[in-house]
Amino acid sequence: MEINSVTYIITVLSVILLSMTLHEAMHGFIAYFLGDDTAKAQGRLTLNPIKHIDPFLTILLPVILALTGAPIFGGAKPVPFNPNRVRYGEWGAALVALAGPLTNLFLAFITFGVYVLLSHSGSSLSPIFYVATIVNLGFFVFNMIPVPPLDGSRVLYALAPDGVRTAMEAIERRGLIFIFIIVIFASSFIGTFMLAAMNIFLNIFSAIYGF
Repeated sequence: MEINSVTYIITVLSVILLSMTLHEAMHGFIAYFLGDDTAKAQGRLTLNPIKHIDPFLTILLPVILALTGAPIFGGAKPVPFNPNRVRYGEWGAALVALAGPLTNLFLAFITFGVYVLLSHSGSSLSPIFYVATIVNLGFFVFNMIPVPPLDGSRVLYALAPDGVRTAMEAIERRGLIFIFIIVIFASSFIGTFMLAAMNIFLNIFSAIYGF
């Protein structure tokens, strides 16, 4: 069954709200596990999506991308954490950052499995779970780009010399503005990169599930 445009947008929004809530909550839970209670103190250690929604990054940007047929990506209000309070230093901070996108990757893997199962049974719900897979892969790939303030940059923090780290911190302080610049001026490159990366993971999922 082909999924109509209204169902597609509703599915995209529903998946984003669920996925990004789990994405941001996992940042907070891992930070708390590693010794930093900043997220808990600010009421962000929660599965309430209202606490995590950013009107542009969580709703408007993904919907625009969905309507234009581009790879869907975006973000949410970052869960606050203090990298100086987590165990294992910069590597602990990297674990906190990676917890979010890895949650999206896990969700993509699970929803693809459901998609395969429903496809074999001929269920009309299978396209919905394929959309869920694509959305989660988009958020995973985008957030793993190693550029501040995206989550993937935290791995570079752990590896970079002090001078590079200082420059990255300066960029991160202007995080949302920098994301706008990326979206406006590098959208074509990002789209091409994301499609290639997402296809790699889809091929891996297909091989694992024998689909």
